[in-house]
Amino acid sequence: MIEQAVNLEAVGRQYQQARAAIARRVIICAGTGCVANGSLKVFAALKNEIENRGMDVIVEMGHDHHKSDVFLSKSGCQGFCQAGPLVTIEPDDYLYVHVKPEDAKDIVEQTLIGNRPVARLLYKDSTTGTVFEKWHDVPFYKRQHREILGDCGNIDPEDIREYIARGGYEAARRAYTQMKPQQICEEITASGLRGHGGGGFPTGKKWTLTLAEKSDKKYVICNADEGDPGAFMNRSLMEGNPHRVLEGIMIAARAIEADEAFVYVRAEYPLAVQRIRKAVVDAEKAGILGQGVFGSRHNMFCHVMEGAGAFVCGEETALMASIEGLRGMPRPKPPFPAQNGLWGKPTVINNVETLGSVPLIILQGSHNYRAVGTPNSPGTKTFALTGHVVNTGLIEVPFGTTLREIIFDIGGGVLDKNGKIDADGFKAVQIGGPSGGCLVEEHLDMPLDFDSIKPTGAIIGSGGLVVMNRDTCMVQVAHFFMRFTQNESCGKCVPCREGTKQMLALLDDIIQGRATTKTLELLEQLAVAVQIGSLCGLGKTAPNPVLSTLRYFRSEYEAHIFQKRCPAGQCKALAVPEILAERCKGCGACLRKCPVGAITGEKKAPHRIDPKLCIKCGTCAQACKFNAIVGV
Repeated sequence: MIEQAVNLEAVGRQYQQARAAIARRVIICAGTGCVANGSLKVFAALKNEIENRGMDVIVEMGHDHHKSDVFLSKSGCQGFCQAGPLVTIEPDDYLYVHVKPEDAKDIVEQTLIGNRPVARLLYKDSTTGTVFEKWHDVPFYKRQHREILGDCGNIDPEDIREYIARGGYEAARRAYTQMKPQQICEEITASGLRGHGGGGFPTGKKWTLTLAEKSDKKYVICNADEGDPGAFMNRSLMEGNPHRVLEGIMIAARAIEADEAFVYVRAEYPLAVQRIRKAVVDAEKAGILGQGVFGSRHNMFCHVMEGAGAFVCGEETALMASIEGLRGMPRPKPPFPAQNGLWGKPTVINNVETLGSVPLIILQGSHNYRAVGTPNSPGTKTFALTGHVVNTGLIEVPFGTTLREIIFDIGGGVLDKNGKIDADGFKAVQIGGPSGGCLVEEHLDMPLDFDSIKPTGAIIGSGGLVVMNRDTCMVQVAHFFMRFTQNESCGKCVPCREGTKQMLALLDDIIQGRATTKTLELLEQLAVAVQIGSLCGLGKTAPNPVLSTLRYFRSEYEAHIFQKRCPAGQCKALAVPEILAERCKGCGACLRKCPVGAITGEKKAPHRIDPKLCIKCGTCAQACKFNAIVGV
């Protein structure tokens, strides 16, 4: 590792020369998803197989120009989580999916020695049957615009030299040696960059307000306390390119004249914590962080802190309280962090993705950044695409991309309850997590940006996209997110503490069949009261999933309440127990197992369930080998 102030050009040139001496690079995805599916075992198997063949393999890039057959390396999340573990081969650009340790032999024999792809490991489109050799031809990747995630999945996230070789830290050097704080703020303002953490507040404006404050001490905080269910954008960027985030933090600090920063990472992200900490240590060793940044008179120090595991700590004032050693609870605003932040000092708080966009803007200029996206929402946005969709994973698209493009082009379409593609199966997508709302079929061609989405009652939020098919009960969706926010409420203010509890109880009544004609009216009134009266963003947005599902799926609520029926057939308490005559063989297994004698019937003839006697214990369904029993 470099022991003195870094010469970026020399380090980059040295790395590129060393890389040029290697014939092939094999990159194993080591993001959290692929690691959970066994990618590290694939790495070990490949290393063992290559060595057994007598080939020269390196697993860490050296400083010399040693010729080698294979460079075997790990990367962060490559995005295509549905198809992991993933292996890519350079310079062939082969993408192998669902790789297992036992596939190592064929990869070495056929690709590394035989110079041809392993056909059975290539991605095959489930709709058209087309097989793709090159990763950039796969529809999942081809239809994206990867800028923030550009190097995620391509570089070793734990090697600072590779980041530098790709132009890393050049933007920070420019900011510290060639630009004044006001110039940086003006460039970010001109770019139109808005906060990607949920609110969409103009980043340049936030920095300008903080720069204007006179103080002997200022702070920058990177909010990496990503807690939305189904969201993993920030985690993946920190795991895949931590130096990109760190460089954005450095530029933000220079812009507001701060010399100290905190990265607040949720404790449930151990790999992200490990990699961002290593990035800080390596940057300090390289002379990039610390005293006299890039030979200037400016200092910069960065600390990594694990979060307290509370969703509310994603709110900026609660986050600052947690860093200060206090219980993570929000406080009223104003004053805003720009005036009175961490330990009472002016503070800028941006999320991971926002800071990851900053080096791009400084390097390519605000006008180039604005060339992508929409006029009021420039640039790109990362989304975590999950739910009933063929291709789940991490994607990046320009603001203004439609849901139809994301779900059907990149995502590959909607799956039914049996895991088959259903062209007409789309019902809704939950966007923005617990703070967001539902978008429905009429919104499929609406451009996704901060302004276009406002009239729908939803928000872009941090970028979670949960796709739901027509077998989804929307009342249960609202119940799930309300239970989450109720559990995560810090309890400081009454509207959130008690309001979410009562809203959850009302949703329980609807799902369990106890609701009356007054339930729906009370639920709506309470949702509006919580929205208006809560102290922080958690409480103010907690009713969004309820209000948006009521707006677009009121008939489902009414069916639950007035007809005591769940249209999707998902609410057990409202299901009518039934034995399907066309499936029943009259074997008597269910009759013998029923503990309350609710089933009758003759041998080899369809049986029947008495709904009045049935207690819905499910014992009969477990005993039936023909899947003939429903509603229990």
